Amino acid sequence: MLLRELGPALGALYDGAPTVVLGPVSRGSLVGALTAAALGIGFVEMRKDATQATDSDRWVRRTTAPDYRDRHEVFGFRRDLVRAGDRVLMVDDWIDTGATARTARALVEDCGARWIGAACIVDGLTDPRLRHDLPLRSLIDIHRL
Repeated sequence: MLLRELGPALGALYDGAPTVVLGPVSRGSLVGALTAAALGIGFVEMRKDATQATDSDRWVRRTTAPDYRDRHEVFGFRRDLVRAGDRVLMVDDWIDTGATARTARALVEDCGARWIGAACIVDGLTDPRLRHDLPLRSLIDIHRL
């Protein structure tokens, strides 16, 4: 029951009428796909250490700032999956440093698309300014767990 309600709940956090949901691997792919299905729009998986499947695939890639484990991750997706004019909502399970969301935003902008914001299940941001800058909306604040 809860899983069925998760996608609609995350999709309802924004009024920006997204055309694409972007979900970082691995749990962001699950909740992102649920959200995209609930909204009736497309889904793009943002992969770590993404490599081109063929020479004809054009990818956009970016490296994150340090994450919660002080790692720098390389994320990307096929360039033709996000187009200029798309309105993109990133969905993930948890946000801590905001490194993945900031990288997702840069990738979306590299494609000429419009970033709507980040929606997540749990907000554990260590820098509260990012809630406004991203913007971020969540279902649960870490301090309520």
